[in-house]
Amino acid sequence: MTSPSTSNQYTWAGVQEFGKKHELSTNYYKPSEDSDAARIEQMDNAIRDGAKAVVMAGYLFANSLAVVQKKYPEVTFVAADMGLGDLAEPAKNTALISYRDEQAGYLAGFSAVKDGYKRLGFLGGVAVPAVIRFGYGFVQGADAAARQEGISDVSIRYWYSGSFTANDDIKAKMDSWYSDFDNGTEVIFACGGSICNSCIAAAQVNDGKMIGVDIDQSVLDPCVITSALKELSASVQIVLEDSLFNGWKLSDQYAGKESKLGAAEGCVGLPMETSKFRKFTVEDYEKLMIAMSDGSLVVDSSYDSAVKPAVTNVTVDYQD
Repeated sequence: MTSPSTSNQYTWAGVQEFGKKHELSTNYYKPSEDSDAARIEQMDNAIRDGAKAVVMAGYLFANSLAVVQKKYPEVTFVAADMGLGDLAEPAKNTALISYRDEQAGYLAGFSAVKDGYKRLGFLGGVAVPAVIRFGYGFVQGADAAARQEGISDVSIRYWYSGSFTANDDIKAKMDSWYSDFDNGTEVIFACGGSICNSCIAAAQVNDGKMIGVDIDQSVLDPCVITSALKELSASVQIVLEDSLFNGWKLSDQYAGKESKLGAAEGCVGLPMETSKFRKFTVEDYEKLMIAMSDGSLVVDSSYDSAVKPAVTNVTVDYQD
């Protein structure tokens, strides 16, 4: 079961693929309104219709999940893009899936510098752990690519907007970054809900570029050169497979805990087929993914906004 947002459409696609593979029926239940009561109502309906597993996406489901996981201990609940910060006490029949956002951010920063961009920007929404990890990963990736290229003139403007909603203030700030006569930002990693729309609006009038987040946002505008992906579809299928082959019970690997999935599980990445890179190659990308998967490349996953990543070859301007 999902709610009607683009991220949740990717989650629903994972449910559908799983059902098709195993010849199982799948149904989409849409809450009638944005409330915990409406979400619980639809979960009740799904289980009344015979659902063995109920899938949802996003922190907005946390309060309703806290209720239904206890109400239906025989049902498996899979919550994508939800962590212990959202649901502090997942029951044994609940799996929380979160992502190694720092790895996805690293890929975005590394690829941008390898592609020849030297004036970067990070636009975050609210400074919550996931957004901070995306941003700090972006800084680490850019710094690593600069070292590899033997350059030290890469700069990053870095700002949390304090909002996940597009607004004129964010657009004005991004416009000032792109249009700076002496040091205009070339590409901005926009990370946080609909604030990408403010960034796109500024990019359009300044011939700027943007990096999307969570899903492949290349469909939004030609200015999007790539996106830092969380593979919701793949992650949902991984956990549903685990439940199915344990008699619709979660194994100890996922039961009652938050599982952080990343490159090793194929759950973060870049959409290379739609990316508009000039120099960064598929081979470059595959090397990074292998290194992250085998542990030879470790990205710092810190999310303390007061403790900045150590850098050697980039300059970061952290703005209030």
